[in-house]
Amino acid sequence: MKWLSLVAILALVLVSGCASRQRSQGIIVDTKGVDMQQYWQDLGECREYANQVNTSAKVAKGAIGGAVVAGAVGAVVGNSDAVKRGAGAGAIAGAAKGYSRGEAEKRQVVKNCLRGRGYRVLN
Repeated sequence: MKWLSLVAILALVLVSGCASRQRSQGIIVDTKGVDMQQYWQDLGECREYANQVNTSAKVAKGAIGGAVVAGAVGAVVGNSDAVKRGAGAGAIAGAAKGYSRGEAEKRQVVKNCLRGRGYRVLN
């Protein structure tokens, strides 16, 4: 199980490097008649709310879940090497899925926040 912990930690480190990306990337707001200075201030505040989403926990949960499922499949095959490889690959895939879910939730928080402040979010 030591290697599983190592894989989970490695996955966390890899995806956390992407966390500095712009959180509102892909959010489209109708800016007609909008005070852009106020919009940028509101966007910054909404991003702060989105930072409360615990992406790391989602990554860890996904890594563990992926390792368990893929390891179980390897166990059915009956080969200990298949269990290890499967669990490692499952952990990485699960971590990536967890990260993706966390980022999607952050985008949704920003959208909801902007809508709550009266902006027309188009997507």
